Amino acid sequence: MEQILNDSGWRGSQEGWLEAAYDSLLESGVDSVKILPLAKRLNLSRTSFYWFFKDREELLAGLLARWREGNTGGIIRQSEAYAESLAEAMLNVFDCWLDRNLFDSKFEFAVRSWALQSEDILSEVQKADQVRLDALKRMFLRFGYDENPADVRARTTYLVQIGYISMQSKEDITMRMKRIPEYIAIYTGEVPQQRELDRFFARHGYKPD
Repeated sequence: MEQILNDSGWRGSQEGWLEAAYDSLLESGVDSVKILPLAKRLNLSRTSFYWFFKDREELLAGLLARWREGNTGGIIRQSEAYAESLAEAMLNVFDCWLDRNLFDSKFEFAVRSWALQSEDILSEVQKADQVRLDALKRMFLRFGYDENPADVRARTTYLVQIGYISMQSKEDITMRMKRIPEYIAIYTGEVPQQRELDRFFARHGYKPD
């Protein structure tokens, strides 16, 4: 057992290689995600990579799966979370934009930049966009919207946020929180109740003035 543990430490781990690849992708783009630079980053031998991945393409596929499961999965889960009103349901979705454990905006930007270099990745991004839009549309349908209005409101909600990410827009937390009730009203047609906002603010450690 001790020998196995020692070998594992010497080789690193699959998650360690993926984390290094993730960091490189965010810092310098997909062209920087290469085996030798990652080995140097991890202070491991190049050959240890092959204990965990067949080749670079398999590593990149692992990164893409991590993005898909995290970001697309986060939007789906939040759109399906329990809510007493559509406004509260939208606040659940807005958790994604404030909690990187639910939706990693930097990862999203990096993958969309990667898609500019690869038709295959562009196809994956477009598939993810549709899955996310469908999830948001189902949320509106659940609260009584007809098909076309649900579709348009889902698109408005999603495309504005992707615009934020693509533009790398920065807002301080106070400004962002002050804008959220208006966004909710525009997207849903409902003004959020103060108790709904209070729960949302508390989840993110924000105390209004």
